[in-house]
Amino acid sequence: MLTRRALRLALIAPFAATALLAGDIIAPRNTILFQMLGTYEALADDDDDDDGGGGSRGSGSFRSGAGWSGGRSLLPFRGLLPRRSSPRRSQPPVPAVQAPNEIIGLGFSPAQLEQLTASGFQVLERGTMATFNTEIIKLRIPSELTMDAARQQARALAPQAVVDFNHFFRPEQRAERPCVANDCLARSVIGWPSAQDWPGACAGGARIGLVDTAINPEHDAFEHGNVEIIRLADEKLPESGRQHGTAVAALLVGSAATRTPGLIPGGRLIAVDAFHRAGRQDDRSGAFDLVRAIDLLIAREVHVINLSLSGPPNLLLERVVKKVGERQIIAVAAAGNDGPRAEPVYPAAYEEVIAVTATDKHKRPYRRAGRGEHIDFAAPGVAVWTAASVSGARPKTGTSFAAPFVTAAVALLKASKPELAPDRIREMLTGNAEDLGDPGKDPVFGWGLLNAHAICETVP
Repeated sequence: MLTRRALRLALIAPFAATALLAGDIIAPRNTILFQMLGTYEALADDDDDDDGGGGSRGSGSFRSGAGWSGGRSLLPFRGLLPRRSSPRRSQPPVPAVQAPNEIIGLGFSPAQLEQLTASGFQVLERGTMATFNTEIIKLRIPSELTMDAARQQARALAPQAVVDFNHFFRPEQRAERPCVANDCLARSVIGWPSAQDWPGACAGGARIGLVDTAINPEHDAFEHGNVEIIRLADEKLPESGRQHGTAVAALLVGSAATRTPGLIPGGRLIAVDAFHRAGRQDDRSGAFDLVRAIDLLIAREVHVINLSLSGPPNLLLERVVKKVGERQIIAVAAAGNDGPRAEPVYPAAYEEVIAVTATDKHKRPYRRAGRGEHIDFAAPGVAVWTAASVSGARPKTGTSFAAPFVTAAVALLKASKPELAPDRIREMLTGNAEDLGDPGKDPVFGWGLLNAHAICETVP
């Protein structure tokens, strides 16, 4: 007795063969067979590589019931095909770029704010910006206005204020890649010395600012460290995940006595958690919180600020980044993981910020790293060994983990000679970088790969 499945195959085989001979089906040879057998999930339209999904696809793609895209389908025989036993894998939602129905402003006068609220705007949150000696205001727009119209109305009413959308910024991390060596200590690629090898002038005194997700203070990496954690995000919002923030913080100042030694084990870290969790693995910081976090670190007089995050251009972020430079503080940011053809991300693309791309242990560019004329330096960022969120360690990949290498180098230079101006520090890093791409500055590596051997030796 034939089973129902066997009967279906027996019925469809002649029709499929005839259609193929007549040129009615355009599909890879094995695709037809997989459709008949109901096992074509293996050809799903995604990219399951070892460092994250969402990569490039071929010129066509296989879709359930549609054969190879661009050709004609097997629809006449669809009813005879075995049904899928498992649901099709859905594509991840496109991350939101900005908070809906919100704008933010810096520098409204009380009278202007009163006019805005009288016309239907609602004050959601406000905070003091010490650097600017004014308030930053988060507003809900009137229901009858579009986002663009609301922003334009606020700008027209308060031309001296800085007004923009409450854009979202996210950590720059991809799925982990496996370690080839035992501990994946990527710092060896650039000759980063151990704590015992640093000259005395470079050993301590570094004061580092960090804006990132939540950090696990109980991790062994921070057992003997000098880490201060400040939660700035709205307490009513869910706490962000601890994976990213813990990994970046440990990479910077993790205890030398653990399996995750930091680049500057004796450094002081002031970490501001400006993120919240909006959905599954969607940690985000609104521009309202991000600029307040940077303002807080300016007030704490850090030497350098690490920003392993990215988002769209934002006028308030641009303004606070300029203040960072005016206060002789250096900002270092990740170049982004959206691919070589992606638009520049911010704050890395601002002129005042050092933009850092990632390389692997063979000094090859990380294939998902952003590129452009704004790239300043390259640093290890593929399979970088650092702290996991709860305990122990694991390799991490992304430009998020390249930025801390440059941040640490800047911090050491500043600690050894506090009067060094940001331009002079850039010159010192540039003059000692290993030129990997086209001669001079190029859009892939910037000025080249960070050279840790000469960090302290170049101090005049």
